Amino acid sequence: MDGILGTLASAVGMFAGTNVDDIIVLTVLFLSSRAGGAPRTWQIWTGQYLGIAALVLVSVVAALGLTIVPDDYVGLLGLVPFGLGIWALVRALRARADGSDGPAPAVASGLASVIGVTVANGADNISVYTPVFRAVGVGPTILTIAVFAAGVAVWCLVGAWLGSHTKVVAVIERYGQWIVPLVFMAIGAFIALESGVLGKIL
Repeated sequence: MDGILGTLASAVGMFAGTNVDDIIVLTVLFLSSRAGGAPRTWQIWTGQYLGIAALVLVSVVAALGLTIVPDDYVGLLGLVPFGLGIWALVRALRARADGSDGPAPAVASGLASVIGVTVANGADNISVYTPVFRAVGVGPTILTIAVFAAGVAVWCLVGAWLGSHTKVVAVIERYGQWIVPLVFMAIGAFIALESGVLGKIL
């Protein structure tokens, strides 16, 4: 029993510790959804689950001794949210030049882009999950994955709650075409800089 409780506590701590920054991403996505209609709520939930599932799958495979993505280069995935942010910012600038109100403040506008942002934001988690899965064995790994599944639901609910405040939604409706892209560019830059990958390729 102590083993199960210990595994549960460890899994909860590991999920919360490695995904605390994901709350920011989810909040922005839900704000974007409420203010502009995209991405849709089901796309955020599904994309989050599929993105986390991809990270866990890569970690499990790596724990078995196979390397899918070299640890030194996972930071390059930061280019995904950074690129999405630039794309949305260019759209906003073009719309302003044309004299329109600007596009909806959607950076991740569909399921694929939500998955991409989730994977990019959590890519560094692989280096944490892999040694844990390698060390604990099959049973605790399955239990840990179940805890992660529950954690994703909690994270989505928290992100939806944080992104539901009327005043914040009003700000995003008015300035979202600038704020949301800049937030995603900052997230992408942080991922790439924190990983140190730029120093390896430049």
